[in-house]
Amino acid sequence: MTQPIALWYWPTPNGWKVSIALEEMGIPYEVRPVNIGAGEQFEPAFQAISPNGRMPAIVDPDGPDGEPLSIFESGAILQYLGNKSGQFYPADVRTRVEIDQWLFWQVGGLGPMAGQTHHFRQYAPAIIRDQRQIAYGVRRYTDETHRLYGVMDRRLADRDYLAGDYSIADMAAWPWILPEYQGQTLEEFPNLKAWMVRVGERPAVIAGRAVGEAMRRNLAASGQSAEAARKVLFGQRGR
Repeated sequence: MTQPIALWYWPTPNGWKVSIALEEMGIPYEVRPVNIGAGEQFEPAFQAISPNGRMPAIVDPDGPDGEPLSIFESGAILQYLGNKSGQFYPADVRTRVEIDQWLFWQVGGLGPMAGQTHHFRQYAPAIIRDQRQIAYGVRRYTDETHRLYGVMDRRLADRDYLAGDYSIADMAAWPWILPEYQGQTLEEFPNLKAWMVRVGERPAVIAGRAVGEAMRRNLAASGQSAEAARKVLFGQRGR
């Protein structure tokens, strides 16, 4: 590899998935911050890489044909990096299917549901004065996140990692287990709790989780800056 991968990134659970993977795989990369609170994800230059206007995204200057390749969507990025590095995503079909199931479970279930839990528990109270209007959303998504924690806890009852050996599926799920923001307690889920410690003690996970930490802002806070960021993040429409 002659040049590092460009990682378009902001320190959120979806961003951490990719920074953790890059650290685990030992792939050189450079961070290109995308300040989602300032609306940088909607700039044309970024949307040329990520049409959905969401980070993370990567540009690999050394794609499979020797030409640059841009990829958006964290699950697709993790698969690509696993293929590129030959690590944490074995070529064996049965093993790969096992990993893919849990990777897609995260991107289609755990991430969106936990994200809605964050919204209704952390951000909506700062936007809507009448808290009765958000009570159902809080209960609905907190309960669903609890259910998903239970799915993981049962899965981890007889194995150390989601797909057997440590893989990109674990890298995808680990950043989204944030019980303090999701109205959960890991004491109810001992297998999940042990897995959180097991994964969280890995040096590459520690390093990947720390990328850009100084850039983080409390979007649930009061004040004009946080209010403006919430309008950017939560007020978008198709036109």
